[in-house]
Amino acid sequence: MGTFAIMIAIEFSMAQTLDANLYLTIAAALGGGVFGDHCSPISDTTIIASISACDHIDHVKTQLPYALTAGGITAVIYLVFLGIVL
Repeated sequence: MGTFAIMIAIEFSMAQTLDANLYLTIAAALGGGVFGDHCSPISDTTIIASISACDHIDHVKTQLPYALTAGGITAVIYLVFLGIVL
């Protein structure tokens, strides 16, 4: 939640200054925060999973394929919305 609070505040002002699509910038902040939470070995959810019976690195390894797949698809969709890839 800290990532969301910091990044949305920064991106909101940047989107207004650069006349960018506000909805895409907020979506990028939310998606990036969730992506980072799933891929980071020091995120709170990963550490909480490690406190239970799950091995820390095994948890990160099982999260990575799903997060990278969703992140890659999302990056392509952002590029399509921005008109870079058609």
